[in-house]
Amino acid sequence: MIRKTRLFTPGPTPLLPAAQFAMAAADIHHRTPEFRALYQRVLGQLKEFVGTNNDVIILSSSGTGAMEASVSNLTSPGDRVLVLTAGKFGERWSALAKAFGCEVDIVSAPYGQTFTLEAVKAALKLETRVVFMQANETSTGVRHDVEGVAKLLKQQKSEALLVVDAITGLGTSEFDMDKWGVDVLIGGSQKAVMIPPGLSYLAVSQHAWDRMESTYNPRYYFDLRKERKNAKSGESAYTPAVALIAALGAALDWVAAQADGNLEKGREKLVANAELIAEMTRAALTVLGFKLFNAVSPGAAATAVYAPEGVDSGIVVKELKSRFAAIITNGQGEMKGQIFRIAHLGFFDYLDTIALIGALEQVVVKSLPQLGVKFGDGLIAAQKVFAERTAK
Repeated sequence: MIRKTRLFTPGPTPLLPAAQFAMAAADIHHRTPEFRALYQRVLGQLKEFVGTNNDVIILSSSGTGAMEASVSNLTSPGDRVLVLTAGKFGERWSALAKAFGCEVDIVSAPYGQTFTLEAVKAALKLETRVVFMQANETSTGVRHDVEGVAKLLKQQKSEALLVVDAITGLGTSEFDMDKWGVDVLIGGSQKAVMIPPGLSYLAVSQHAWDRMESTYNPRYYFDLRKERKNAKSGESAYTPAVALIAALGAALDWVAAQADGNLEKGREKLVANAELIAEMTRAALTVLGFKLFNAVSPGAAATAVYAPEGVDSGIVVKELKSRFAAIITNGQGEMKGQIFRIAHLGFFDYLDTIALIGALEQVVVKSLPQLGVKFGDGLIAAQKVFAERTAK
């Protein structure tokens, strides 16, 4: 049997073929009219993809670079900030804020859960300058209530900016950044936009731009004001990742093509696709004897499940890879060996999902006979979800 490698990981995700072709043809110098036209077009597309009227900035960095830029541009040493965390990526906000000299208050929830708005309200102070949170905690598969936190800040008449890591949220959850009052929304290239790692992007509110004029943490490469100024003329402040920007334009064209050229509607289809295959996967895994790690607030970016008692989750990860070249992810940190994660964001569809569930059945029947699974159990559960959700 031949094996075709397939990524089912929450980043990097499978590459869109059109984006790969665009990268191969991106023999463009970045200080030319050709690139300026491309750059301005992609920046405009990103505004539609995010769903905002705010300026969007592209950085040649991973998503963590955009997270760091948010901290360095919006805070000064000694500022009090609030971090909402329930996993490894929420903890990254805390580490970044401390690295830039902020006084950090933390609202935390156990891995696999989300925090309550009551806990956020109790931790919010008059002097809180910024609230940092994830839209999706990809390390646990949990979706957080961004809209609820934004409404709370309005109700409390807080001057705190709301900064959201939506790196795996964009393309898997619906956001209304402008209406809700989110000040910075962060995305990444290796997620729902289906291109390789190396780009991050930030939609930034006017309130956040104004704040930057009074903050004085050090920044150079990640100076967002400098990027905004250059973007107006179709350039980046420094050498951009030209091929990735060409790929991003091709990917956003593809998303728009899913809805007859309407990028906003295409984004909605991308989100609906992720929601559907996530639900199919959760149904199948539950029937196959796995327990959801995040049953309360599951996101559509990735599904996380516990391994059976006494079983290392790495067995499932390794078996899928060795037998079928299907790559899923183990748990991170102390969750390694306890859970595994399957992604749904980006270039995944119904057939990918059915194939993975079939492969999982093969692994479970052979390697975990104690679960009493029969061939077809998971597939039937997934098929029923698909039939019900697409019946209209």
